[in-house]
Amino acid sequence: MSSRDVARFSGIPANNYGAVVCIVNHLAYNSCHLVHQRTFGYPLFMDRNLTDFIASELETLILEGELEHGSRLDETQLAERFSVSRTPVREALQRLTLSGLVAHRPRRGVFVQQPGPVELIQMFELMGELEAVAGRLAATRISDASLATLKKINTRCNAAVKDHDTDGYYAENERFHATIYREAGNPFLEDECLRLQRRLQPFRRLQLRLRGRLKQSMAEHEDIVRALEDGNATAAADCLRSHVAVQGEKFHLLVSDQRPAPFPSLKGG
Repeated sequence: MSSRDVARFSGIPANNYGAVVCIVNHLAYNSCHLVHQRTFGYPLFMDRNLTDFIASELETLILEGELEHGSRLDETQLAERFSVSRTPVREALQRLTLSGLVAHRPRRGVFVQQPGPVELIQMFELMGELEAVAGRLAATRISDASLATLKKINTRCNAAVKDHDTDGYYAENERFHATIYREAGNPFLEDECLRLQRRLQPFRRLQLRLRGRLKQSMAEHEDIVRALEDGNATAAADCLRSHVAVQGEKFHLLVSDQRPAPFPSLKGG
């Protein structure tokens, strides 16, 4: 059916074919989306969402041990696996490089690169202390508007808990913590928190899959907001430090029976 036919049957004026073209394109995209999902088993996304999806899937495959430490990740094979072009695969691998889960080696390719258990413990320890400082400062500097924002984020987090939506919860969780970093009022601290948060992102996300962890994390979020609202700097720092420490403990519990330790470093030729 042409754009003119759509206009005639829908009652849209003939001089407004621009809107009709948008409608036709929208319908065509939705049809393509449905056919792709039924055919390949993976939903068809716009480029950015597709990159997010592939990065998340690869994170899971690495952290659960299906893609082992030292394994070479071939762009062409991954593109075939996900039924996509190589571009979103390349972008996903670049993102995993930033989080440290893969390493790019010139003229050789991209390899799975896991931090060792000691390194992970050290990163979670540092993250806990950075968040504690951010919480202590934010308790005396946070605005009423940002407190309201945190409460709205917690409302969405609670909805994700009820839906058992770990990915949705983690997305809101990142906004929750980023708001606290910003409200600490120290750009240098904010940058360091965000940098390490990106580094630990796959590990912090995976631990949410443990039974009961979503509800526990939600309760911790509510304690954090309560301390910030009360202006209790010590309580805010303690709550955030404990919140991150529990994340590290839960992650190690989750993977302890899935992969031998320690993980060797990727070195040499």
